[in-house]
Amino acid sequence: MDHTFDAPPADRELLHFAVDLAARAGQMSARGFFGEWGSRRKDDGSEVTEIDLAVEELVRSELARHVPEDGVYGEEMGATAGMSGRRWIIDPINGTTSFTRRWPVFSNDIAYEDEYGPAIGVINLPMSRQMVAAGRGLGCWVLTGENPDPASGHRSRVTGRTSTRGARTQALNPAGWPEELLTALHREVFLMASMGCVVDLVTGRADAVVVAGPPMGYEDVAPLPVIVAEAGGRVTDLGGGSVLEGDMTVLATNGLLHDAVLDLVKDLPRSRDLRALDDGV
Repeated sequence: MDHTFDAPPADRELLHFAVDLAARAGQMSARGFFGEWGSRRKDDGSEVTEIDLAVEELVRSELARHVPEDGVYGEEMGATAGMSGRRWIIDPINGTTSFTRRWPVFSNDIAYEDEYGPAIGVINLPMSRQMVAAGRGLGCWVLTGENPDPASGHRSRVTGRTSTRGARTQALNPAGWPEELLTALHREVFLMASMGCVVDLVTGRADAVVVAGPPMGYEDVAPLPVIVAEAGGRVTDLGGGSVLEGDMTVLATNGLLHDAVLDLVKDLPRSRDLRALDDGV
């Protein structure tokens, strides 16, 4: 189930708790970014570092202290069952590949789901000290600083652009995109490398975001429905279906452009085999 406006608002105190958790995760990962750590390849070929594991452990320990009845799913440590029917989803470092290469474009992502579906989403960019945090029925907010105060944020809104021609569209993972997808978008929109991804969408720096290539994990997309919807936008997979239940591609737009961009990518392949290009570096 994706975001619904018919459900009651999320708990504001829980939103503030999630903001604090993401800020603490960001402080730990920012310190680690400049430090020394070990890393390894997981069974799926992706990387994990000691910092990923430490950040997830930090968030899990705080959840166990404050909301012990809730379930938890984290990218690195899997699922922990709860008794409440509610669940927290953690991506301790979204962009580990960037992190391991000392590229300062990664995030700490936290989502919370209750009996009505997505309730809270937080994406923290620790290296630029910018965070977006949204609660169902509470709006989407931009917060800044190493330890942001939720009361000091400003309301976030998507753009009002109505034409796809030249629309600022961020491309995430383009190395994994097939030529057909790249060409179709390149002919119509202003295709840009992704830096802040959905953060840039909901702060008006981009009109759309496309994520294709190797499939994302659930933890990558879990914060998106509430963040994008509360900022006035729309998010689906590239086929127009639920971003949480689809093929783990993402189309996030200001809403006004959404159907037109779906038409641009309709029936196109969404990924290519990267193994021939992977030199293991």
